Amino acid sequence: MQPGKILVAEHQGAYMIKLVGDVRVTWCASFDDYLQAMFSDQQFSSIFVDLSDVEGIDSTTLGLLAKLAIEADRHYHHQPTIYSPQPSISLLLDSMGFDAVFTITQHQDQLWNNAEKLAQCSSSDEEARDKVIEAHKVLMSLNDDNRLKFEELVSTLEASVTDY
Repeated sequence: MQPGKILVAEHQGAYMIKLVGDVRVTWCASFDDYLQAMFSDQQFSSIFVDLSDVEGIDSTTLGLLAKLAIEADRHYHHQPTIYSPQPSISLLLDSMGFDAVFTITQHQDQLWNNAEKLAQCSSSDEEARDKVIEAHKVLMSLNDDNRLKFEELVSTLEASVTDY
């Protein structure tokens, strides 16, 4: 698998995020920081997520995508669009309940002329764990199946906080 990266672009408040390769937890701090900056943009109008070149995507990244959709709806009454032409990725999105918070399409009408690679920032183990916990709690909030899948992981990670 190709190492993961995240490409981003913005034009007049319209944001585009493209996941490429195998996108894993190592991107969580950078991706979450980008989402926070995006939602503080006074011109924010829409989000388009392109998964056409993703080879793998872990549950933390899925949780951050779910957070993106929930925050876009909560603050801007906008349902983001995910372009997912790969059947296996679309099946994963459906199994996580993404159809409730995203418009999922197999057709792309967005252009990627000015996309730039998101800079990967570092985070402490504690910060990364907190972001992993938050991302999984967001996934758990989407449906009961997700709650059952991830509650043990979240409980274990939360218990490790008290071990310090």
